Amino acid sequence: MATGEIAGRTAGADELGTGEARMSTGRMSVARRVEPERPRLPFSARELAGLDEAMAVASRSTGLEFAVYLGDLGEDTRKQAEELHANLGAQASEGVLIAVSPGQRKFEIVTGEEAHRRIPDRACQLAAMSMVASFKEDELIDGLVSAVRMLSDAAGTSFRKQPDHH
Repeated sequence: MATGEIAGRTAGADELGTGEARMSTGRMSVARRVEPERPRLPFSARELAGLDEAMAVASRSTGLEFAVYLGDLGEDTRKQAEELHANLGAQASEGVLIAVSPGQRKFEIVTGEEAHRRIPDRACQLAAMSMVASFKEDELIDGLVSAVRMLSDAAGTSFRKQPDHH
């Protein structure tokens, strides 16, 4: 984005800087780059690292793909959450998505076919109750981390052989 202003100084063509032009009236037009203020993120780097670690540990130990979405879920929150879950592509069957819309004060937990087989509805209900308790205390990250851990515990350890990383 740029803004312009007219300055009252005069300069020769060889003295003009980047974004400056002399008008036919003799006035200078100067354009300056204006950086928009970056929005403040709702979480600290430490909080995000904690959430990322909880999801990584849960995915590694269960063989399921854990994901968190934070943002507006629109009018039909379930439909939007299911569409976001489908974006996991080939991993959707093993996918567990926790979608939270703080502005709407709503969230959805979506599990794929394989994940649903391993995580009973009751475990999702307990994770949901845990999130509600944390969210009421304005502890969004704590609620998400707790839910990921509870769902991971419910799923149990994967029996699939994990790839060797040598």
